[in-house]
Order: sequence, then structure tokens, then C-alpha cells
Amino acid sequence: MAEAASGVSRFKANYAIERKMEPFYKGGKVQLDQPGQHLFCVCGTRVNILDVASGAVLRSLEQEDQEDITAFDLSPDDEVLVTASRALLLAQWAWREGSITRLWKAVHTAPVATMAFDPTSTLLATGGCDGAVRVWDVVRHYGTHHLRGSPGVVHLVAFHPDPTRLLLFSSAADAAIRVWSLQDRSCLAVLTAHYSAVTSLTFSADGHTMLSSGRDKICILWDLHSCKATRTVPVFESVEAAVLLPEEPVPTLGMKNSGLHFLTAGDQGTLRVWEAASGQCVYTQPQLPGPGQELTHCALARTAGLLLSVTADHNLLLYEAQSLQLQKQFAGYSEEVLDVRFLGPKDSHIVVASNSPCLKVFELQTSACQILHGHTDIVLALDVFRKGWLFASCAKDQSVRVWRMNKAGQVACVAQGSGHTHSVGTICCSRLKESFLVTGSQDCTVKLWPLPEALLSKSTAPDGSSIILQAQATQRCHDKDINSVAVAPNDKLLATGSQDRTAKLWALPQCQLLGVFSGHRRGLWCVQFSPMDQVLATASADGTIKLWALQDFSCLKTFEGHDASVLKVAFVSRGTQLLSSGSDGLVKLWTIKNNECVRTLDAHEDKVWGLHCSQLDDRTLTGASDSCVILWKDVTEAEQAEEQAKREEHVVKQQELDNLLHEKRYLRALGLAISLDRPHTVLTVIQAIRRDPEACEKLEATMLRLRRDQKEALLRFCVTWNTNSRHCHEAQAVLGVLLQHEPPEELLSYQGVRAALEALLPYTERHFQRLSRTLQAATFLDFLWHNMKLSPLSATPTAL
Repeated sequence: MAEAASGVSRFKANYAIERKMEPFYKGGKVQLDQPGQHLFCVCGTRVNILDVASGAVLRSLEQEDQEDITAFDLSPDDEVLVTASRALLLAQWAWREGSITRLWKAVHTAPVATMAFDPTSTLLATGGCDGAVRVWDVVRHYGTHHLRGSPGVVHLVAFHPDPTRLLLFSSAADAAIRVWSLQDRSCLAVLTAHYSAVTSLTFSADGHTMLSSGRDKICILWDLHSCKATRTVPVFESVEAAVLLPEEPVPTLGMKNSGLHFLTAGDQGTLRVWEAASGQCVYTQPQLPGPGQELTHCALARTAGLLLSVTADHNLLLYEAQSLQLQKQFAGYSEEVLDVRFLGPKDSHIVVASNSPCLKVFELQTSACQILHGHTDIVLALDVFRKGWLFASCAKDQSVRVWRMNKAGQVACVAQGSGHTHSVGTICCSRLKESFLVTGSQDCTVKLWPLPEALLSKSTAPDGSSIILQAQATQRCHDKDINSVAVAPNDKLLATGSQDRTAKLWALPQCQLLGVFSGHRRGLWCVQFSPMDQVLATASADGTIKLWALQDFSCLKTFEGHDASVLKVAFVSRGTQLLSSGSDGLVKLWTIKNNECVRTLDAHEDKVWGLHCSQLDDRTLTGASDSCVILWKDVTEAEQAEEQAKREEHVVKQQELDNLLHEKRYLRALGLAISLDRPHTVLTVIQAIRRDPEACEKLEATMLRLRRDQKEALLRFCVTWNTNSRHCHEAQAVLGVLLQHEPPEELLSYQGVRAALEALLPYTERHFQRLSRTLQAATFLDFLWHNMKLSPLSATPTAL
């Protein structure tokens, strides 16, 4: 029995979400507060506030209309946040508490495209898609100006840094910069020198010079006294943001004198520093490989000494302003997650491959993110070696890369190889030792890549150079794309799954064909060896999972339950159970012995491409096309312990209840039965009271000493009892006591009393009709009894 019990407890029964990593930035404005502790960014209908130190989302602010946020701005004193939504409403937030302090109509006839506070944090300017610029006093709560004359969308507004000058600058679709005097409510000047959209305006510390940048590949310095351009600097890239740097020498950035310098961010994907006087580029950041590195935003937090830049891949990069040394990285939006893996010997990190050439490594404890560059096209698959320090990736760029994580959690590429002629869609690492990799490609071939000794030696430190991998064996395995490869636990067998609806078994390292697994009706997405038995699991687009015997290639079991393609399958519980994920967004837990689907986990909204189990088999990681990564925790033991504790508590309370009834301590017994929230147990207590010789007095005395919440529960139970003719007498007795001794006002204030009365009335009426009929029948019998007269028997016999 003990063995059976331990066997049952070994099976998993449920998983619960331990952590969910969701997108927090999908493009648009980002802003740092003055100390550089909080980061504000837009994500659809919400403005998310991140803690810069940990990378965790502290708060999500969403307007009541639940429409997309079109613009927001944080006041210079960091006290007030204002958001604008597509519903043409402006909301003023006490963002630390997460509450709206004021909500008002924007008055614009089209959504607000941009907004900016003045240096005193009292005036707010909004630029709309209707071509209007409006100014609001956020302290006194009224609109101060309505400035018209801009053609098309006003996408940029900025106040002059000197509040006494009361100047507002705006730019619209005509690429001109308008200077507005708030004192005269008029347009002082129209600065026309750009030929394309103006993307940023920034001012010098003394307020005499303004720098404008545009997508016409130039930056212009303006003298604000004469409102004329003093210098035009060609920067040879479409600029999304330009920042004037503090006027002090910084030799590391090429700033050798204290003259005016500015920094640009644009479609070349690098930060560059320019000397304003000469128009020369004095510093260029090293270029990162791969697409999606274009910079879409850049901002300087002077107080904190931090520079924030945003890439087209929605990655947020935080630099130390003096040296442009990278301090922090945040992955705002992963788009479609294609694969996930645990990293580290204790599964302390996870690596995510999304619809991007970059890999993202997250530390689970602190949410710290590291973005890995190397591939030049979308990374399709990942796998990790047994110890957890080394992992491999393959991509659409037809290459494979090996990465190493050091004890500090820093990851670097240590080896790379190429040789496939099409996208490399699947990869698997050796299981026993860190000795080789296997890759499968759209070119229908499998390649075996041995890891060089130099790579495995612990002395090898990632110094930026990577070892070149050479394929030891290449084998054409299938007639269509190879979607999955798996290496057996003993490193001697290889399984491949293909779009041609078959899986095949190969002997390593020569890649000799041993057999074919045929039976699926559509292509295979995943193959996986059992860690304990000589069994192979396959997942297919026909919605089924099959288990195959390696000896005779026969199908042992078929699991049906997914409504669409099964994309991944993994063995858990020492090979006795399966986890599967599908295109229907579901993750299912199966017990192999009885083909039963034990649990269905429904937390993703789209295809679940990534599925990986931790080394201790207590946690699972899933990643899906909804751009969410979910960490699941095995809660079987916790739930079983909780259930056991409940059973023990129930036994103890049941015994206590029996003792109280035996001792005729009815008040305690009734209170205990109500606390258990079981109508039948309470009914037993009421029946015990009614069996007492002094039933009416005992019931009244007991009920009147109950608390109000207990009386409400009793009334709720009465509704259940009253539906049954066997228990209606107890229900009517309880109702009788309540109606006789509780004032009507008190009864009407009971929670759910109206619904209870509506449920009680029809059954009570039916019970009384039944009793009336019984009473009539009894009366009739009584009447018959009294009117039945037997003729007296004669005393003498009749004469013959």
C-alpha cells in the first residue's frame, strides 16, 4: 500500500502560474523621471511604470474609457502625470498612488498626438491631430490658450526652458517650427529650414539656442533671439531624436572642449556625438549586428546622468551619460515567442527567442534583462546543455551559435557555425556530456556539430572572439522541412520529425537510419525521447500525440484532446506523464498509464511554441505567439497537503460537533456547523434540537443568541432545505423563529434576503397545500370513524 501511495503522489495533478512576463512597451513615447528611478512607457491602453533598478512593472495606469493612450507627459517636478486617450479625454494622475485626480475633455476634435509641460509644472500644452495647439493650467483646472494655424497633425510641442519668456514651440505636418507667444496669444515666427518631419526640439542651458532634428538627415541650430538658423549639420541618417549635451569636456566621447555638442539617434542604430561649431562627428557608438537596431527615441535625464534610447525592436537601453556605458537593458515587447529555455545550474535564468535576431536572457529573481546580439535573422530554436551554463541557438540566417553564461550571469557567444543552405529551424544538445550539437533545417538535412576541446575547457573566457564550428556529419533525412530533432539520453540515438508526416530514428554519430515511425495524418512538430523508457513521443499537426516503441517502431498509445496542432511535447514525472502545448493556446498534462488528460492550463491566447521543464521537474516554462512567457509551478504537493489538512480539520470538527450534540450544547454546535458552511450538517443540528422534549424553547433560545452573519447563513440554508418535503419542517421552524422575533426592518437588511424570500415562497405554498390536503383527508377519516355504527348482535338465536 505504501508503494502504491508513493506512486500516486509522484504524479503531477496541477500547475499554477508563478510569474507571467507580459509586454510593457509596444512603441511610442518613453520618459524617465528626474532621479532616473522610474521609467514611463506606453503599452496600448496603459501607461506602465517600471522600477529601473529591478526592471519590474510597479504600476499600470489605464483610463476609465479603456481606449488606447495616444500621448502622455510627466511634469518636471515628477508629481503629475497626464495621459490622453483616443476617446479625447485627458486624465491627470497621482501616479504613485495610481489614482486619477482629474478627468476632462481635450476639446480637440481629433486625438491628442503630443503633449509637454512647462518648466514650472503648471502649464500643459497639447498638440492634436486636428492641427490645434491648446494650453491648460493643470493647477487651476482651465484652458488658457487655443492656438490655430498649423496644417495637419501637430506631432511636437515644447516650452522654452525660461518660464518668464512664455514661449511655446510646435511642429506639424508642414515641417515648419512655429514659435508662439503665450503673452500675446500669437505666432511670433515660423522657422522653415527642414524638408521633412521635425522629430525633436531641445534647448541649451542658457535658453539662447535651440536644436531641431528631422528625418531629412539634418540637425539645425537656431538663435532664439533672431529666430534664424545659425548652423545646419548634415548627419547622413534619418534622425528620430537629438539631445544637447552639457557644455563640459568629456574626452571619452570625443568632446575635447566645452563648446556645444549634441547627440543623435536614428535609423543607423548607433548613438553619435557631434561638435556644433565644426559640424563634425566626434564619437560613434559601435554598430550592433542584425536588423531592428534602428533607434526610435532618445532622452537625457540630466539629474540622474542617464541617457535612454529605444530600438525599433522595442528594447529600452539605459546608458551612463558621461561614457555611454550600457547600464540597463529592458525588453519591452517580444512579439511572437518562438522558444524558451531555463538557464543556469539552478534554473536561475531563462532565455527567450522571439520574432527577432536578438536573444533575451532574464534573471528570474531580479527581472534583469540582457539582450544578446549575434544572429542576423530571426532566431527559431534554442536548447541548453545539461549543466546549464552552455546553450545553443539556430536561426533563419542558416547559422548556429553556442553561448556561455558565467557565474555573474553575463552571457557571451563562444562559438558559431554555418553550413546549412536554408533556415535552421531546430537544434538539440547532447545529453550525457557537452560534446556535440544536432541541427535540422528546411534544406531537409541534419548536421552533427562536435564541440571543440578549446570550447569545453573552463579556462576559456569569452573575450569577444568565437570559435568556428565544423559539421562532422551531414545527412539528408526527409523529403520536407525538418521541424524537430531530439538526442536520446545515452547520446547514441537521434530522432527527427518532419513535415512529411514521419519521424525517423538514427544511430549516432554516423547518422545511420534504424527505422521509420509512420501513422500521423499531418506533419510532425516535435519529437522527444522518454528519460526512462525506450519510447519516443511525437506531436503532430493532426492534433494528436503518439508514443512509439524504439524496438519495433510500433505505436503504443495515442493521446487526443487538442483542437489544433500540437506544437511541443515533454516528459515529466520521470517519464510517467506528458506535457503538451498546442496552437489552441492550451497546455495539457497527461498521465501515460491511463491516457487521461489530468489538467488543461489555459493562460495563453495564441500558439504555444515554447515549452521547457526545469531540472528539478518542479517548474515549467511556456512561451507563445501572444508575446507572453509564463513560469508555471507544480502545486500538486501543496494542493494535496492542503486537502489532507482540510480532511483532518473536518474529522476534528465533526468529532467536536458530535460531542457538543451529545452534551446538548446546542448553541456551540450550531455555530460550529454554520462555520463549516455545510447545510446538511446544520440540518442535523436543527433536527437534534427538535428531538429535544423542549424543542420550541431550545430552538428559540439557541437561534436568538446567534450572530447576524450566522442568521443570514441559516436563512440561506433554509432555502435549500425547503425544496425537500422531508426537511421542510426544520426550514419552517427556523423561519418561524426568525419571523416571530426579528423586526421586519432587520430582516430586510439581511444579505440576500429578497432572493431567499423569492425562493422560499413557492415551495412554502406547495408544502401548505400538501398539508391542507393531508388535514382534509385526516378529517374525513375521523368523520367516517365517528359515523360508522355497527348493528347490535341479537342476544337470542332465531327460532327455526
